[in-house]
Amino acid sequence: MQPKKKVFALVSRVYISSIIQSMEKVANFLAEAGHTVVYESETAANISTPGIVSMNLEEIGAQAEAAIVIGGDGTMLGIARQLAPYSVPMIGINHGHLGFMADIPLNRMLLVLDKMLKGKYISEQRFLLEGSIIRAGETVHHAIAFNDIVISRGGGSGMIDIRVHVDGHFMYQQRSDGLIISTPTGSTAYSLSAGGPMLHPNLGGIVLVSIAPHTLSNRPIVIPDTSEIVVEVVEANQPSINFDSQSFASLRNSDRIFIKRSADTITFLHPMGWSYYDTLRNKLHWNEISRREKVVD
Repeated sequence: MQPKKKVFALVSRVYISSIIQSMEKVANFLAEAGHTVVYESETAANISTPGIVSMNLEEIGAQAEAAIVIGGDGTMLGIARQLAPYSVPMIGINHGHLGFMADIPLNRMLLVLDKMLKGKYISEQRFLLEGSIIRAGETVHHAIAFNDIVISRGGGSGMIDIRVHVDGHFMYQQRSDGLIISTPTGSTAYSLSAGGPMLHPNLGGIVLVSIAPHTLSNRPIVIPDTSEIVVEVVEANQPSINFDSQSFASLRNSDRIFIKRSADTITFLHPMGWSYYDTLRNKLHWNEISRREKVVD
């Protein structure tokens, strides 16, 4: 981002007064710096700020230098899935709690944005997954996921029985509460809580984590991101699938789910000095161990 006039899109999915005020501050700051500010159309429709200019996602994809997303990781997750086909870099201002993806603190947002406008930022690219449900030879649902695709037993009783193939090779058949197929980005989300490993976001791998497997020897596995995964529902009562917990579909016995890396990617722009390891240490409270050790010493 060079210091010449650019188009920046403001996006949110939470419309409380504090977020609207933050968007107005960012908009004023960018306008005073000589840039053009637009609001993503759904965002614009949910706020009452007069005189704003709105663009749909396709227009943002064609014209915007970056999308500035104000909210939490959930907001970043949803917007990333929508913007992925348009290759628009994303800048996240954290108005939530965790901040794994929305990493610019609210109280320093204008200072950080000023430096980023001057070219002081780190660019990072992350991949998504796409999945298709094939039923009786026809595709009945297709969606993409930035964090994970979760196949589960749904609201029915009992376990789900699934059969998994990777690149045409049979891997296992298992009974469990479900299966998480996660990107490196999603490895610190549901996958982590189910006992999966943390993957650096730049690592080319896909994580498969069973949810409460019947066989205790079933362990998480990381496979290449070039793999094609096929999951067949052998037997279950009301099974379901979700993509980032934002797109849902019901499954039936004998359904097959084809999962692979999406052709779309997302680019995050981080402040200069940003480190994934700093994020892990702060968000997972690893630093509290050293603090306790200092107190003991």
